[in-house]
Amino acid sequence: MVEPSAYVHPTAVLIGDVIIEAGVYVGPHASLRGDYGRLILQKGCNLQDGCIMHGYCDVDTLIEQDGHIGHGAILHGCVVKRNALVGMNSVVMDGAVIGEDSIVAAMSFVNAGFQGLPKQVLMGQPAKVIREVTEKELSWKGLNTLEYQVLAKRSAQNMQVVTPLIAAESNRPRLKGVTEVLPQAKLM
Repeated sequence: MVEPSAYVHPTAVLIGDVIIEAGVYVGPHASLRGDYGRLILQKGCNLQDGCIMHGYCDVDTLIEQDGHIGHGAILHGCVVKRNALVGMNSVVMDGAVIGEDSIVAAMSFVNAGFQGLPKQVLMGQPAKVIREVTEKELSWKGLNTLEYQVLAKRSAQNMQVVTPLIAAESNRPRLKGVTEVLPQAKLM
């Protein structure tokens, strides 16, 4: 089921029992394999380019409202709680729960069965809790998620197949974001 206000890129693959709620963004080349367990993407979350979601029979793999899943991440039989972020190329394994408002650093591996609490920063292989999420980081995460919520709307309204240009136009305009997102490095 894909709610009409969600945006699923045409190169994404949805198989089986997949539920995509309102305002969700699913990026190019994402693979959502609901051929064993149910996959649920709740309102306003995003699953970016090249992500994989999969699980086992009778188990839901769930991204709760406003969850933010970075490029190339793999979610397998886990739960990402409300407003949490899983960084690029991270892996979250079976039975793991990422706590509400938490951040999993890029390239981290969250072991099967990990049970997170709210506002944790996890990092490493295997991922360990290193500290609490700051309000500044939570604000930064919220702005990034908002950018993807706006992208879902913009993509649904404007995305179309075109013939590539053979040269860039002179004075080619740049797209401006809807928020003032700062790079994470400036926050820590």
